[in-house]
Amino acid sequence: MNNMDYRHLGNSNLKVSAICLGSMTWGQQNTETEAHDQLALASERGVNFIDTAELYPVPPRAETWTRTETILGNWLRHQPREKWVIATKAAGPRRSLSWIRGGPPALDEQNLRAALEGSLKRLQTDYVDLYQLHWPERNVPMFGQYQFDPAQETQAVSVHAQLEALAGLVKEGKVRYVGLSNETAWGVMEFLRLAREYDLPRIVSIQNAYNLINRTFEFSLAEIAWREQVSLMAYSPLAFGLLTGKYLINPKASGRMTEFEGFGQRYDKPNVLPAVATYTELAQKYHLPPGRMALSFVMHRWFVTSTIIGATSRKQLEENFKAWDTHLTDDLMREIEHTHLCFMNPAP
Repeated sequence: MNNMDYRHLGNSNLKVSAICLGSMTWGQQNTETEAHDQLALASERGVNFIDTAELYPVPPRAETWTRTETILGNWLRHQPREKWVIATKAAGPRRSLSWIRGGPPALDEQNLRAALEGSLKRLQTDYVDLYQLHWPERNVPMFGQYQFDPAQETQAVSVHAQLEALAGLVKEGKVRYVGLSNETAWGVMEFLRLAREYDLPRIVSIQNAYNLINRTFEFSLAEIAWREQVSLMAYSPLAFGLLTGKYLINPKASGRMTEFEGFGQRYDKPNVLPAVATYTELAQKYHLPPGRMALSFVMHRWFVTSTIIGATSRKQLEENFKAWDTHLTDDLMREIEHTHLCFMNPAP
């Protein structure tokens, strides 16, 4: 693997590796020992950016939430803190997670403070470099939904109030920068507008799904990312492993799609498997492992600042890193675009 690239996260002073190590398998599909081995390997490969969440591991469960941050914290306490950029996320309402702060009822000052204090304790650190809102509090389609429905409107804490709560945490030095996750174009622009208007913390990043079968980020958010200097942290670049092609060979292959019932709702759509089959054939035509092609595509998009990769084995993680040194030819990119036009965003 060649030297890692480091990029500024938005307009912040944070310089993050082009690859971010995801952690949502730790404590469920991976033991603490395996997680620490992944962290050591990532460090060897030049990664300085780790993404986690109070909710993790996934799928979310009352008996496992907070395990991932605890595992990371047990490792982080033995590391030079300034070497690492640590990102975590606060869970919000609208997902029936009754075991998290009673709901959680809202992304208000009380809940954001409680969420952050819990994360800091588990991570065994005095601050997080990037604090993200895991999903919008307001009514938006997300996690496989794709149509906005005004009939689902409920009362929500305003974006202004959320920013004011985050501002307090930044002022206290417990958070360096703030970001969003699973957010829409309207949401990103509203957070930016209010930050400018009221001198509140400006978001530096957005963590959204982006892969060969979900390129919805390109429709409007890519322009926002460029014009407003907001970095994309692309998650799910392999679409829950679908883009490795393993489920075409064995529909019952080991992975999140088969191990956790109902977990892959985003990918349970009519054109997903035909699209995956076509991309898999395309990778084979160019003598590439399908997963490596899919990862390389995401890693080298101009608007992707950092690609979040995750694995359940060291072998998988090694393979993921190989994608960084794999550059897709112009001919292959033209065929990818043709396939995209034939199967446009089957898994939004």
